[in-house]
Amino acid sequence: MSEVICRNLRIRGRVQGVGYRWSLCAEADRLALAGWVRNRRDGSVEALVAGPDEAVAAFTSACRRGPRGAAVTDVTESPAGEETIPGGFRVLPTA
Repeated sequence: MSEVICRNLRIRGRVQGVGYRWSLCAEADRLALAGWVRNRRDGSVEALVAGPDEAVAAFTSACRRGPRGAAVTDVTESPAGEETIPGGFRVLPTA
């Protein structure tokens, strides 16, 4: 059994207006991860994700690719506290 980890991700590049958040929701559902994703006013996308280490790693790889039409230039990752993770995975309003 693998360890559950929580990560905050910030994705930069052409990641708004291309279905990026919805593609991450589909990937999180496929991997049975919890968390959320939202656009940021600076043009980036932010995600908070929790789950087994290998599933979070797969999700992070998907963040680096993005959907068709996206052009990811940078993904930064930092630890996040488990108390901040809601059940399921959803899109939040822009922050």
